[in-house]
Amino acid sequence: MGNVWELDFYSRPLLDENGKKLWEVLLCEGLADNNAAPEQVFRFSKFLPSSEVNSISLKGAIDEAIAAAAEQGTAPPSRIRYFRYQMQNMILRACDEANIPARPSRRTVALQRWLGDRNQTVYPQMEGYTDVPSPSVAAPPPSPQTLPDALLGQQWAFVTLEAAAFADLPDWEIGFGESFPLDMANLAPDTPIPGLLIFSPRANALAAWMSGLELAYWRIEDSKTPQIILETGAADSWVLAGLPGPDLLAEAQAFESAKVKANQVHFIGIQDNPESESFAGFWLLQELSLG
Repeated sequence: MGNVWELDFYSRPLLDENGKKLWEVLLCEGLADNNAAPEQVFRFSKFLPSSEVNSISLKGAIDEAIAAAAEQGTAPPSRIRYFRYQMQNMILRACDEANIPARPSRRTVALQRWLGDRNQTVYPQMEGYTDVPSPSVAAPPPSPQTLPDALLGQQWAFVTLEAAAFADLPDWEIGFGESFPLDMANLAPDTPIPGLLIFSPRANALAAWMSGLELAYWRIEDSKTPQIILETGAADSWVLAGLPGPDLLAEAQAFESAKVKANQVHFIGIQDNPESESFAGFWLLQELSLG
């Protein structure tokens, strides 16, 4: 996967001397396969006036960040994730000029932690702070797509693992997947982490397909036709399975309750069959409130 960075470029709750919103570029390393504590990963920030909100300024900030990272011994990004749907044209143009692939993603765990901290402890202490909220970053509500027939799982099951069980996750036999340091979620070792296991004779193909997406989280759509929905990218979603019958729906609703108690942490695994001791794919996920 290489060194994945996470990027945000947006206005902050700060006004300059002319009463105009200040903008800020944030770049940081992601937490996938990174054993460092969240506050120890590489971070870069740069404020810009609203008159310099363009792809040229953003590309310049990316170049500065890469130079600063090199001085600290941090590798440049192999690709960049971003979550702000309405900024994607500018971000894609800047990253293309910097020759770095960029992908929309709601899997920006390190960045959201950093943004949350800055909103609570940094911006309120700065001159020009205002509590006027910024516009929503939400993308248009997606219409769930149907999985290709060849990728449908033959069986699936709701499961739970205690948080302590993930301590040896790096030693698990996993083909495709991604995780993050679970201790950053502030969970007690005995906290049940809910998950979904999908079993398929085409497990490798399904896991490979999922690895090409930016997996965000999965959820239960409790509607007239209850379904398990996989959210990916900035605004994509997929129907993993239906939930016919009240018993399955009750089990699914219990999953949602467990997810809330686990600070929205959950997982999805793909195996050939229920007896398998390895995973064709395994992703540790967290439904984030995007800042």
